Amino acid sequence: MIVWLVQTFGWMYWTWQSGLFFIGIFGSIALLGVLNRYSPNVDRKGFLPIETSRGDRLFIGILSAIAFFLFWLGLFGENLLWVTAIITAIWFFVEFKWG
Repeated sequence: MIVWLVQTFGWMYWTWQSGLFFIGIFGSIALLGVLNRYSPNVDRKGFLPIETSRGDRLFIGILSAIAFFLFWLGLFGENLLWVTAIITAIWFFVEFKWG
C-alpha cells in the first residue's frame, strides 16, 4: 500500500500542512454525507441571492477562501497570512450559517 501511494502521489511535494488541508476537505465532504443521511438537507435562501444546500455553501465557502488568500497574496505577499486566515474563517462560518 505504501509503495502504491509513493508511486502514485510521489510527484507532489507533500507537507503536513497540505495533508491536513486535504484531510479537512475530504472530512468535511464525508461529514456532509453523514449529515445528509440522518438529517436530510432542505435548500434555503439566506443573504446569498440563490437557494443553497449545505454542499453548495461548503463549495462557495471553499472557493471564497481561495479567493481571499489569492487576493491577500497579490496585495501583501506572504506578510501576515494569519490575518487572512482569521478573516476567512469568520467569513466561512457566517456564509455557511446564514448564507
